[in-house]
Amino acid sequence: MSNVNISLFSQILGVIDRELFNREVRKHNTDKYNKGINTWTHFVSMLFMQLAGVSSLRDISNGLRSATGNLNHLGVKKAPCKSSMSYINKNRSYEVFADVYFALLEKLEPSLRKSRLYAKRIKRKIFIMDASIIPLSLSLFDWAKFRTHKGAVKQ
Repeated sequence: MSNVNISLFSQILGVIDRELFNREVRKHNTDKYNKGINTWTHFVSMLFMQLAGVSSLRDISNGLRSATGNLNHLGVKKAPCKSSMSYINKNRSYEVFADVYFALLEKLEPSLRKSRLYAKRIKRKIFIMDASIIPLSLSLFDWAKFRTHKGAVKQ
């Protein structure tokens, strides 16, 4: 698991206007049955997952628990456990996060470069191609020469 510098993480979260975030939470009523994890904690957990490059609930939970002392500075009371994250990932609507994204984009748009193409609401499915490298054993896949002693294939 990669390390995420908490102060950098805090700076990234500082860009997000909490009042704007809370307005979207109230609009979608996502904190009504929050099972101990409010929408902000859910958001911080998912952002941590992206920045740390982890892919399992256990890694998210362990990573956040390792930074327990710093979580208060991020607005998180305690690190969520795996079962609670599983429950909220299944039951909380993604729409609140989509609306937060578009509200932030609208708010920050004037500070973006004028020549940049702005993201718009997309009405159709997006297909993303991943260019990850999958490591392979050269003793089993001699055709997968990636480096001198490593084998891999690109997705």
